[in-house]
Amino acid sequence: MFNSTLIPATHLYVNSTIPEGPRGRPLWYQFPACALAPYGFVFYFGVKVFNLAVGTMCNILVIWQIATKKSDASTSDIFIFNLAILDAFFCLVTPIDMVNRLQLDDSRIWYFQRFAYGIKDMAPLFLVCICLDRYMAVVHPVLFAGIPDNKIRIGISVVVWGLILAYGMTKSILGVMSVNEIFSGVILFAFAVMVFCNISVIWVLRRSVAGKEKMHPVKKKAFKMVLIILAIIVANYLPPVALMPFVSYYTFVQFRCQISISVFSFMDLSCSIEPVLYITKMERVDGRCCGLSKKPPVDPKV
Repeated sequence: MFNSTLIPATHLYVNSTIPEGPRGRPLWYQFPACALAPYGFVFYFGVKVFNLAVGTMCNILVIWQIATKKSDASTSDIFIFNLAILDAFFCLVTPIDMVNRLQLDDSRIWYFQRFAYGIKDMAPLFLVCICLDRYMAVVHPVLFAGIPDNKIRIGISVVVWGLILAYGMTKSILGVMSVNEIFSGVILFAFAVMVFCNISVIWVLRRSVAGKEKMHPVKKKAFKMVLIILAIIVANYLPPVALMPFVSYYTFVQFRCQISISVFSFMDLSCSIEPVLYITKMERVDGRCCGLSKKPPVDPKV
């Protein structure tokens, strides 16, 4: 059995000391033993290509839309803007990641790759900020109205970036194991907070229309939105949380080559899902990512 705490499987390059197989360095998989089950890594590379093609374009569109917005701005846009920058950076690292993993195996580039994955590991912190902002706006509207100044949100974003960069540098220099417990703690914390906030928002919105035949269009849109966000949170972040208690029960091949690489590929897929969600929320999309209509959105300032 393979006994280890949870390690992001897409981040398996620990100081680039991977043994080579009898025929040389493996192409599609990280360890020679994974030759028996390489399909998890094929899925991983498929997700990377998808993020590069879809996630990069959509995250840049989100950045441009928020930066040029003059009205109908949401208080969460500051956090969404920073999350889009983080996700766009991670998507743009894909060519470097794939070339170095498949061909170069340069130890200096591994440092940069570990830093990039460290940045992505901490992306849930901005999702936590978004969920907390919406929670305060819906559940505690009086208190929320008393802090309209976005300087507070900018300050929070600076603090979060400081934590993210410190984590990324630590992972880059000291290796994956040096931050493994921090990563597990952040995922558990973020998942618990995001689920609590979204369920609280859904409960308040449902209770506000109790006994009424129809929900107000703005509240109806907000209600649908938090349901979608909750579904994405569960799909992207529940698998690694659910995996943690059972790591010791899997064999090395099962855990390293099949289960964990697939689970963390779903986490990386959030780079594309999150900007697409924001785009469909703010504007009507006419069958393509950049085909935004000119119809002004009706969106609560949440």
